[in-house]
This record gives sequence, C-alpha cells and structure tokens, in this order.
Amino acid sequence: MKIAFISGTSIVRSDLFDGWESETVRTEYGTAVVKHNANLVVINRHGFGEPLPPHAINHRANIAALKALGVEEAVSLNSVGSLREDLPPGSLVSCADYVSFVPATFYDTTLNSLAPVVPNRLVPQLIEGLETPVRTGLVYVQMRGPRFETRAEIRIIRHWGDVVGMTMASEADLCQEAGIGYNSFCMVDNYAHGLTEHELSDAAFRELVAANQQTVRAFVTHVLAKLKA
Repeated sequence: MKIAFISGTSIVRSDLFDGWESETVRTEYGTAVVKHNANLVVINRHGFGEPLPPHAINHRANIAALKALGVEEAVSLNSVGSLREDLPPGSLVSCADYVSFVPATFYDTTLNSLAPVVPNRLVPQLIEGLETPVRTGLVYVQMRGPRFETRAEIRIIRHWGDVVGMTMASEADLCQEAGIGYNSFCMVDNYAHGLTEHELSDAAFRELVAANQQTVRAFVTHVLAKLKA
C-alpha cells in the first residue's frame, strides 16, 4: 500500500527527507513537488522552498498528485491553535471531525455530495510507542488565514471545536473525494487569539513553533519508521 505523509511549515527544510527522490507531478489543477522513498510519498502543503501562505496553497494539485501516484492513505500533520485552556501549546492531537464553511472540491461542473468523515484508520497503530501522548477524537475548525483570528471570532468558534487551523479541512475534503483515507495529526503551537493573557503575534508564534521542533521531529521520525515497517 502506498502511503503519503503531508507535512507543513515546521519541517519545510528538514533533513529528514534528504536522499529521497524528488518528482514534480503535473495535474489538471497545477503541479506539485513530492519526494519518494519505497512505498512512502511526502508532500509539503506549503512547498519545499519558501513556504506558501495558507490561503495560497493549491490543495487540489497536491491531493490530485497523490491520487495520480496511487496513494491510498494520507497521514497529515497540521499546525493548530488551541481553543481550550486545558490544551496547551506542545500538545499532539488527532481530529476526528471538522468545521469548514468553504469546502474544497474537485467537482466544479458535476454534482457529487459526500458526507465528510475522517477515517483515521492508521492513527491507532501510529501512536503506539510514541513518547508524547496524543489526544484523539478532537474537532478542528478551519479558518481562511493567513491572518490569525480576531478575539471575537475565537469567542464564537471555541464553542464549535477544540483547535483552529487553516489547512486540514480542505485536505480532508479532497482526500475523501479522491478515495484516499485521511489520518489527522495536529501540533498545538499556540493558544488561540485572546484565549489567554499571552500576546499572539507572528514573532511570538514563530517562537512557539521553534519550541515545539523537537517534539515534531520525534513524531515525524516515529511515524516514518512505522510507515516503512
């Protein structure tokens, strides 16, 4: 079975994929760069160069490329903000559902209404033996970005879910349409804007992401080893 790992900005320039074969896949939605190693494919949603902002990501090209390569399961790692005070930065979570009011789709000219699900078929085996505990069954709320949410927006959406981000729901929508099983993992990099007294800024966010790099690297190393086994 061919499996894809969808990564984010935290490992854009990681050496974990040094030596993997790079390929540019052309699709009707645009091109996507992937890296191969045996039965594994890695794609960075933001690209492997200067990271694209969330609203500019070509999710359709990314997922169409995975489909063209014969990928059956995708394991995704997304950066999120916490909507709960008891879910601090540095936490690893897995989301089982999501809220998104701008669904992504391949169906521009035909009607094909799917009821969204997040299968997470590989999640149980991937979290076995992981040093950092993973909270499962959470709900992801997707916003457009690239700016952070306003305090007023957070006061509303904290009633809808546990974490907030800008990418996962689009990937999950498209993977379902493409027949690719989606497996969610999220790294909590910050508290959502206004949830605590801590100031949220781009600089503060980057510091928090950097502080979580060791956890992210250990997680990715663990997942890749499991997927190669």
